[in-house]
Amino acid sequence: MQDSESPKQLRSWVEERLREAIINGEFKPGEWLRQQRLAEELGVSQMPVREALKKLAAEGLVEHVPYRGVRVVEFSPDDVADLYAHRSFLEGLAARAAAQKITPEAIEHLKRIQLDMDAHLAPEDLEVYRELNRRFHEAIYAASGRDYLIRTLEQLWTTFPTMLWSNFAYTAAYSLPERDTDDTDEHCAIIRALESGDADEAERLARHHVQAAGNHLVAYLREKVWRPS
Repeated sequence: MQDSESPKQLRSWVEERLREAIINGEFKPGEWLRQQRLAEELGVSQMPVREALKKLAAEGLVEHVPYRGVRVVEFSPDDVADLYAHRSFLEGLAARAAAQKITPEAIEHLKRIQLDMDAHLAPEDLEVYRELNRRFHEAIYAASGRDYLIRTLEQLWTTFPTMLWSNFAYTAAYSLPERDTDDTDEHCAIIRALESGDADEAERLARHHVQAAGNHLVAYLREKVWRPS
């Protein structure tokens, strides 16, 4: 990419490149992102890098540390718990709305995704499984027809839990014990509630599903990964 591109195009390209690198774990939690080095690596001036880092800070991917610079955010177990609580509440609202208006075609789409997930439970299929899981949740909140919820959840899913998984070596490569079977049972129950138009049950199940996944991850992080300084 060259600075001869329009400023907007250049900034967007740098933004996307840095976002992908952070989400995919190329830049590790706590790693300092020096403007000059990034500009040299990307073959651009420092201006689009500076603007891109401001945008990524607003998204919560990086943080500005006074007098020191910009670094990739690190998640503590408390952060993870808060993030899952946020998702649990919002996805519950989306499931409630979806139950009131979801189409038969959308229900069939969810069932096909779940069948694909069941066919990719092997450890070597983890990346495919997680992408299918993202598509399952995405299909539900898209069916809600609630524009604000959709935009908010899209932003959450762009950076989380994808970035979160890559923050920790174990979760980047393995799923957590017992969650695969739970996912199947819980997804199927959510589909049944949506198909029957039971808004209360759809909301309850969606909230429980997200919160349960969060609880498993937080427990693992507290026991195996995170140690207070």
